[in-house]
Formats: sequence, structure tokens, C-alpha cells
Amino acid sequence: RTTAAMGDAPEPSSQAPLAVLSKVELRVSCKHLLDRDTLNKSDPCVLLLMQSQGQWMEVDRSEVIKSNLNPVFAKIFTVDYYFEEVQKLRFEVYDSHGHTGVGTHDDDDFLGGMECTVGQVSSHPLPFETPAAAALPSPTPRLLQIVAQKRVTKPLFLKYGKFAGKSTITVISEEISGNNGYVELAFRAKKLDDKDLFSKSDPFLEIYRIDDDRSEQLVYRTEVVKNNLSPIWEPFKVSLNSLCSCEEKRKLRCVVWDYDSRGKHDFIGEFFTTFEEMQKAMGENKVQWDCMNPKYKIKKRNYKNSGVVVLLDLKIHRVYSFLDYIMGGCQIHFTVAIDFTASNGDPRNSCSLHYINPYQPNEYLKALVAVGEICQDYDSDKKFSALGFGARIPPKYEVSHDFAINFNPDNDECEGIQGVVESYQSCLPKIQLYGPTNVAPIISKVARVAADEERTKEASQYFILLILTDGVVTDMADTREAIVRASYLPMSIIIVGVGNADFTDMQILDGDDGVLRSPKGEPVLRDIVQFVPFREFKNASPTALAKCVLAEVPKQVVEYYSYKAFPPRCPQPETPDSNLGSPQ
Repeated sequence: RTTAAMGDAPEPSSQAPLAVLSKVELRVSCKHLLDRDTLNKSDPCVLLLMQSQGQWMEVDRSEVIKSNLNPVFAKIFTVDYYFEEVQKLRFEVYDSHGHTGVGTHDDDDFLGGMECTVGQVSSHPLPFETPAAAALPSPTPRLLQIVAQKRVTKPLFLKYGKFAGKSTITVISEEISGNNGYVELAFRAKKLDDKDLFSKSDPFLEIYRIDDDRSEQLVYRTEVVKNNLSPIWEPFKVSLNSLCSCEEKRKLRCVVWDYDSRGKHDFIGEFFTTFEEMQKAMGENKVQWDCMNPKYKIKKRNYKNSGVVVLLDLKIHRVYSFLDYIMGGCQIHFTVAIDFTASNGDPRNSCSLHYINPYQPNEYLKALVAVGEICQDYDSDKKFSALGFGARIPPKYEVSHDFAINFNPDNDECEGIQGVVESYQSCLPKIQLYGPTNVAPIISKVARVAADEERTKEASQYFILLILTDGVVTDMADTREAIVRASYLPMSIIIVGVGNADFTDMQILDGDDGVLRSPKGEPVLRDIVQFVPFREFKNASPTALAKCVLAEVPKQVVEYYSYKAFPPRCPQPETPDSNLGSPQ
């Protein structure tokens, strides 16, 4: 069989600020979009941007829907909701031309935008900046309280405050309470009606959740299976919150369509079900429904159905928390890598970043102790690997980019944070600071150990690599490649910039500003890098630095083990009423 995707959604990038109050799911649809195409209708895609430190950053984007001026996007945007913050969002709608440049700020592609906030209502309007130029719309849309209003419909604006015709965008929000389990579903159909004259139908399936107000929310849209009346769709995962609001008896409407490239999909049939009924498909069992066309049922006396839809398999997955993994015996293994390049200055000079002041620790030691003291609480043996890079080391004084600072190549571990500090202080007089600032070798070294751990197929060890450096990475291409490889392994990377250098280029490695890619264009599987300039915490308490750099680690641990489908080694017992797989 051949398949054609309804649309390609790129990898999301994410940012983790303060303590999350909750998560909010946003569903987007549009009506009466401008038609930018000459022969067909526009192929819309929605970009979600969030304002961070005055800059608009892309958070995520929807799939592209072909030839449709009234699209209902299947993509569900998930944003963290912070009660104490005004979180500014911007939705931009583009006409995609089938290349990777959606949202590249080409005027011809821009169909309109709308701004709002996630939480609070502000009495002050937001100036709307279009991709082409910053301009104030008039009238300016007021800030919207998405969470409170649940459903918001607003006009789309072009640049200079011009209305985008009669175009509107509707954003429906739903707050997710706590962590949610998810369900994996595998559907197929048999003997569907043939809607095409010269070939067979090109079916796809849509699942809608029927809410209490009888409105329907699109939960999922499958891929299109070309020229096939008995399609087998790819298995997919949806959260239980999205599927049925974690209510087994909530009614679901499932619709089968024959795909049309011009957007005029032909209705094949529909059926109604519940998650409670779907669960009969667990194990070896299968559940099937008649796919019904109500018009045919009325008109045709002997009408039976327009095909049969079969649920081949259903798997319920519990979403585990970071503490579930830690309590199950997962150890956090901590490796510190210290920059010994010449740009740090001669350690004997008081101006050097490596200067050992008997009365006050230098910035390297401050950062090491602040982060290490948190990490050691999650490591039972309290032994830390301590490496150095960018120095000439004895006995031959050749440059090394991954040497043990205790000079024991067979065992680079030190006893606790104090052991790392002592090894650092004793190695400084024995080495010659040199260069360049190559960090890819150390990332690869830790990745090899993490790869060995991955092969155990257990959630037993997760690796954190803390890189302390005073300058911009020299081997940026190799570092990007190493990070992409590492994103598939049980490890996270924290980079702390020491000193007053310009660390602008280092932000590239942190996925907060977009998806990091290898030189060949391959994206990271997970955002595993956190970069922080130490100077921003010079006058703060050590706990402030540790809180900032370690904030994303719990999420990264859970993301990795969820991706690998590794449960905690000693999972907590299920509660009697946890039949929906809801976590504790």
C-alpha cells in the first residue's frame, strides 16, 4: 500500500521557565482564509509563537492542510501555563508551497495573524508585528484570556492593521489537570465504498470527541492510504485527556473520508463509539463497527453499510513522573568537563578564571559545586567523572580534549564534589593551558557510556554532562552532530559559560531558540542542552544557578524513557480505579 501524509508537522522546540501551574491544550481552526493560489485554494499551516524576553520564538506548528480555506487543524498545541506570568502568544497562518520555508516571512505566503495571552486579561492592547514589518493593526485585538474563555474567535490581521478579508481564527483551550496517560490505537477498514470513478477511494479516518455542549473536537486525523478500499492506517498515540477527557463513557464520532487533493473530500461513512467500548480490543480481541452513511440508509432499502472499520489493537500507557523513575532505582550519573584552554588566563595570575584564591572559589568552582551538590543526591555511590579539555597534559604534553583530571585513565571518577574540587586544584599546576575549545570529544565519550546503558533496556542510569567553558565552541559542526546523536541516548548536557565572553553563538546549541540540527540537517530527537551564562548568577545564591540549569532535567529524563517505553524498574502499584492508566 502507499500512503500520503495529510501534512508534515516539524519538530517542536520548547522552553522551561518557572514552576508549571498546569498545561493547556490549544486546538486551532480558521474560516474564510484568503485564497493565495491561482489554480487551487490556499494550503494553510499555523505557526504558534511565544514571546520570550521581548522576542517572538516559534514554539510549534501545525500540519499543512491542502486546498482548504476553512481548515480544522489536527495538531494540538500544548503550552505550559504559569499563573504568575503574562504569556503572550501569536498565531500566524501561512499558505504553504510544499517546501520547508513555511513562515519564512514572505509576504505572499502570509494569510494573517492574531495575538493573545494564555492566562491574564490585560487592558493594554498588544501591537501586532507581521512577518513583513512591524505595524499596529487597527482596531487592535484585545488580549484574550484563553484559559478562562475556553473558546475564542478573532479576526486575522495582515500588516499595517489591515483585516485579512473575513478571515477568522478560533482557538479552543483545555486545561490538563496533572499528568495524563495516553492510548495507542491501530485501525483498519474493510470493503469501503468506492467514491472514485477511475480508481479506488483514498480513505482517511478522523476521530472527534463530543463535548458536554455537543460541540465536536477533532482528536486525530490519520494519513491517507491511496487507492485502497481496505486500508490499514498507521498506529497512533493520543492522550486520554484529548481522546475522551479521561471519561470512558464520553461519546466519540469517527468519520471516514475519501481524500480529494482539491480539499473536497467525499464522505464515506461514520460510526459512534466510546473509549469504554474501544477497550474491548485489548489483547487478542478486535472490535469493529459498521461505517454508515445516513443518506444511503434512508434511500436504499437493502443498505447494510459503507464498509467496516476495525480496531486492531489498543494499548494504554501510563505516563510516569521523574520521581517514579528515581524511586524505581534510576541513578543520575554526573560528569563534569572543565575548559582548560589558554583563553582562561594563566592560573597563577589573579585575573585568570582558573585562579585559585584561598579565600574565595573561582567561577568554575562555584558553578561546579552549585550544580553538583544537587546531582549527588540522586547518585547512590556519590562518585563523579571529572574530565578536562583543551590542555597539554603530562607526560608528553600533547593536547587532549577528554582527559581525566585525576590523571587516572582507567578510572576518572572522584569521591563526591569535594573529590572533584581537589582533583581540579591539584591538576592545574601540572597542565599547560592550550586550545582549541573542542567539546565534541567529551560529549561523544559520555555518549558511549550512555549507549552501553541503553542496551540494558532498563531505566537504571541517566547521564548528565556539565560542561564549564569560558568561550565559544570551536568545533561547532562536530558538537552539533554529537548532540544530535546524544539526543537518542539517556543523557542531558548542561553548558555553563564562565567569564565575560560573547556567548551568542552558544544559544544555537540550546533548543530554546529553535530545533538544533546536525550539519546534515538531522534534528535532535529531544532538546537535551541547557546553556546558561554564569555571569547572570554571579550575585545570586548557588541554589538559583542550580535551579535554572537543572530545571529541564526531570522533563528530559521522562521524555527519554517515555520514547523508549522503559517503565521504572520498580513501578509503583496501580490504584484500583486507575483503569484509564492515569498516573499518580
